[in-house]
Amino acid sequence: MKPLPSIDASQLLDFSTAAMAVLTYLHDRLGFDLWMVTRTEGNDWIVLQANDQGYGVKAGDVFSWTDSFCSRMIEGEGPRIAPCSDAVAAYAQAPIGQQVKIGAYVGVPLVNEDGSLFGTLCAIDPVPQPAVIQHELPLIELLAQLLSRILHADMRAAEQTRLAEHLQIEALTDVLTGLYNRRGWDQLLDKEEERCTIYGYPACIIVVDVAGLRAASEPEGQAGADQLLQPIVALLRQLTRKQDILARISRNEFAMLCVDCALVEGEHIKQRLEQALETSQIQASVGIAGRHPSQGLRWAWANADRARYTVQQS
Repeated sequence: MKPLPSIDASQLLDFSTAAMAVLTYLHDRLGFDLWMVTRTEGNDWIVLQANDQGYGVKAGDVFSWTDSFCSRMIEGEGPRIAPCSDAVAAYAQAPIGQQVKIGAYVGVPLVNEDGSLFGTLCAIDPVPQPAVIQHELPLIELLAQLLSRILHADMRAAEQTRLAEHLQIEALTDVLTGLYNRRGWDQLLDKEEERCTIYGYPACIIVVDVAGLRAASEPEGQAGADQLLQPIVALLRQLTRKQDILARISRNEFAMLCVDCALVEGEHIKQRLEQALETSQIQASVGIAGRHPSQGLRWAWANADRARYTVQQS
């Protein structure tokens, strides 16, 4: 008789390791070609972890949330376990079923600490499964609750770690502005990318090029540069939340990393920034880009800089 699979307690110390352990356990116990832990962000359905045996899905892949079976499960339009998904009208009509072959489905929600939806623990298989798998729902829901609890603890710890990192890197600041310098920016950007990869945080980067600073030369001394910089720095600080990162990355260029911030929210920050610059009669070009889960924050930074350059040339 084949022994039942198990999960070692040492695999439950952090969300990333626990998610992979749960996916492996459920695959060994129930089969199914694809088990996933996902995050929803707007209409993006982001794969954080995957145990894939045939669909070609991997961590970092992004699908349409509204196309998915999971979106219908969350809305209460279909059951959490469908041994034959074609027998459920909401699943049979879902666009994702036209894109890949799905014969059976499992899906349960993962929730944030405030009870809002984080994502799902889910599975699909190309062929229908025995109806007896419906008896496994309490176990799957229990594992989803366990993952949600580990997620909550990890996110609280990640916030504390982020704040500690900011304090540790305060030495890496620009002398005139007190903002992070290029080296501090690089270090914090890479650390935040690690968190985005694990938890699926949305993030965006805003780049600001201030025209007047390009004409300021170092020989004019610190006082002259100070006079130009202080109104700009004060304005940028007003629009930056405590968890965000603000840096002076060159003489005339500033960058803002908006943490746990979807692009649509970042666009609002950019609009307020542009209005404040105009009101203060500061000439500047501003670019923004959102992090894509399969590309990362440095890709977003490059895109924000290109967007800023396009504005500057127009």
